[in-house]
Amino acid sequence: MIKLGIFTSPTGKSYVVTFALVSSLFLLWGFCNGMIDVMDKHFQKELHLTLAQSAWVQFAHYLGYFLMAMPAGWLASKMGYKSGIIVGLLMVAVGGFWFIPATKIATFPAFLLGVCLIASGLTFLETIANPYTTVLGPKQFAATRINLAQSCNGIGWIFGPIAGAQFFYGQDATGKSTGSETLWIPYAAIGGFVLVLAIVFSFCKLPDIKSEDEFHLDDSDESVAASPSTNRGAALTLLWLNIVVLSVAIGMIISAFVAIPSVSKTVGLSENQALWYASGILLVIGSIIFAQSKSKITHHSIWSHPHFSGATLTQFFYVAAQCGVFAYFINYMTSQIPAIPEAWKAGSFGQWFEIHKNGIMGLSDKGASTLASVGFGFFLAGRFIGAGLLKKYSAHNILALFASLAAVCSLLVFLKLGWLSAIALFLSYFFMSIMFPTIFSLGIHGLGGRAKKASSFIVMAIMGGAIMPKLMGHIADQHGMSAGFIVPLICFLAVALYGFNWSKLSQSEGVRGLKSTGGH
Repeated sequence: MIKLGIFTSPTGKSYVVTFALVSSLFLLWGFCNGMIDVMDKHFQKELHLTLAQSAWVQFAHYLGYFLMAMPAGWLASKMGYKSGIIVGLLMVAVGGFWFIPATKIATFPAFLLGVCLIASGLTFLETIANPYTTVLGPKQFAATRINLAQSCNGIGWIFGPIAGAQFFYGQDATGKSTGSETLWIPYAAIGGFVLVLAIVFSFCKLPDIKSEDEFHLDDSDESVAASPSTNRGAALTLLWLNIVVLSVAIGMIISAFVAIPSVSKTVGLSENQALWYASGILLVIGSIIFAQSKSKITHHSIWSHPHFSGATLTQFFYVAAQCGVFAYFINYMTSQIPAIPEAWKAGSFGQWFEIHKNGIMGLSDKGASTLASVGFGFFLAGRFIGAGLLKKYSAHNILALFASLAAVCSLLVFLKLGWLSAIALFLSYFFMSIMFPTIFSLGIHGLGGRAKKASSFIVMAIMGGAIMPKLMGHIADQHGMSAGFIVPLICFLAVALYGFNWSKLSQSEGVRGLKSTGGH
């Protein structure tokens, strides 16, 4: 009997080297994502944007995911994992090098284009690498493997804000900001790095492995009785809720164009009006199509399995919460924490502090950006600790627990309790850590060869990161930064709900680690 490890196939083959190579991709997009949140605050200051307006940086980033998720899934299905990874790396390189001319153009839309291009390339990597890590060994360790790989994401997220603080908030000898002139440097470096990585992958052999088809999606209609029964009512309800989310996402894209003054004047609508009208019309059309087509959804469809359709919805809410917390961390730390003793400015960390407009000593943008790396340290710690817990306990139970505790942390931030709220904000990073990969693993559980297609839909759900920060920023503009944390609070509760109900949705006892003496 072969003793299975986390990266060992039933035949005894080890996938450790393959796993390590694919994990390098997670490091890459963690670094890129970490810089996005620092860039957000940079544009607020340099271009005098409101919190809601600066959220267009997040929108451009997650728009790339929304637009390219389906093409990425199609390419992975047709050409395999390796081709999709190489295409993704090349797209990231194009986006990274675009920041060189964008710095010369020096307009907000030019920078947003670069953000969107990089995100489009990252979409290919994420759509392919996430499901790939789940099949590089025993299925019982799928959630553990994806969390370990995503730990590299956490490492990248630690260094992303540090690089952003260095190049976005730099000053010359006279104290003048040099961020607008040096912003391109880290992105051009990323472009060069991924070109080298693309060459490495082109010479590597990546085995094309499929997960088990536990739900018999490819079986004939006559043998459907052999497959596990599913809750059709729950599947259809969750599918309709996905249509609601999709309608809002497309409405958000339309409103982005209406936000352009010339377009707004032509159509006679404001940005918010365009969002509501477009979303409403699309929802009506989608609901009609759904009503007419729901009888055609058979066991062959991934949408007939509520644990998958629930995952796409849950991922939307999780990424919405994560993006909101990450995007406004700097704003929170520079505006909501209690006054800091002026003596601290005289120390070696003097650049971390400044006198704010209200005359109170507080954190500077650079100081808060550096502290963001501490938050991502909590995030990384949560990934490693969570990976250990996922070897012993059911993944859906750990997800429900972490999401519930993250909701408590958001509530404490919302209540504006001074240093207690600040501590809760850091702890929320820890509890968010395992959510994305765990939701991903639970969503594609048992879907066999359809996992690549399912992966693309779950990645599309990342669009939540483009929508909710706008709402969070709007609330913060009107009622204060702490009040905006009502948005991640609600989102984390939605994630917890999915975790608590996953067993019922999947008709499965759960995905957990094997005993050390167990076999396959």
